[in-house]
Amino acid sequence: MITTTSRLFVLALALAAFSQQAGAAQEGALAPGMTNPGYHEPPDWFKLSFLDLREDVGDAAGAGKRLMVYFYQDGCPYCKKLLEENFGNAAIAAKTQAHFDVIAINMWGDREVTPMDGSSMTEKAFAQAMRVMFTPTLLFLDEHGQVALRVNGYYAPDKFDIALDYVIEKREGQMKFAQYYAQRQAQTTPAPRRSDAFLKPPADLHKLLADKDAPLLIIADRAACEPCDELHNDILTRPGVKSQLGHFQTVVLDTESDASVVNPRGDKTSARQWAGELDIKYAPSLVFFDTSGQEVFRSEGYLKGFHVESVMDYVASGAYRSEPSFQRFIEARADKLRKQGVEVDLMR
Repeated sequence: MITTTSRLFVLALALAAFSQQAGAAQEGALAPGMTNPGYHEPPDWFKLSFLDLREDVGDAAGAGKRLMVYFYQDGCPYCKKLLEENFGNAAIAAKTQAHFDVIAINMWGDREVTPMDGSSMTEKAFAQAMRVMFTPTLLFLDEHGQVALRVNGYYAPDKFDIALDYVIEKREGQMKFAQYYAQRQAQTTPAPRRSDAFLKPPADLHKLLADKDAPLLIIADRAACEPCDELHNDILTRPGVKSQLGHFQTVVLDTESDASVVNPRGDKTSARQWAGELDIKYAPSLVFFDTSGQEVFRSEGYLKGFHVESVMDYVASGAYRSEPSFQRFIEARADKLRKQGVEVDLMR
């Protein structure tokens, strides 16, 4: 039997370990050329959890809430944006606290996690089991511990707020998030784009792969989309990114268009329908297919230039076959560039 005194003692140990981990992450100077923020303190209203997800889901459900699992890593600029710009927004913070318990898991951490099946593993093993490739990654769990919504990467505050509503309203059984978001998104006049030279539907992607021995990159976007405009008008025009694009056959897929598409399997469909089958949640998403037509990797969150270039390099170089962790790949790539005297700015 676990007594109250025992629980308090364990809680004290957990607090001490957390403080040591935070202090260790803050010690030491950043390497030359690094621009990442290092460890960043989460809001004090995050739940201090023993990381037994069965208990956390049950506690949240008992309070009429749902559980949000936040995967982070030290030195993650997008985690910093999430904590400062999203949870730093008073309305978003209030909505999150009212409807969610939030627990933080370090994707490289060694604390013990108990998933819903009752097994035991470290934070990093759990992150690997959940195929966490980007930080932040957010898992919104329902009252039974099932994933109601998964957010891979950073969403700007306006889209993040809509994602919260999707889970709060329990819409996961009614429609996909992309459909819900489209209904909520205010339509604006599309901005002209500088990189509109890519192939667009109608397109036979099956024939395209058969005719050319090069992998396929699908840029899934839509007309009224500020991050899409930034990708096309800025990031895709940069020399390093343009060099990586040369390794791919690139097709822009408007996820709201009914234009005809033959997908890599040879099935005739529409851009909108295929985007639904691919479960595209974020615009722009980059979806990569090998020459056999199999999807091998995707990014579906807000990324700046260095990360976009690195995602392309991860696939073009074939590194995804031998290095399953994109985070380890991008760290090694950044280190290599710094040794060559190249300044690496993660947020440019």
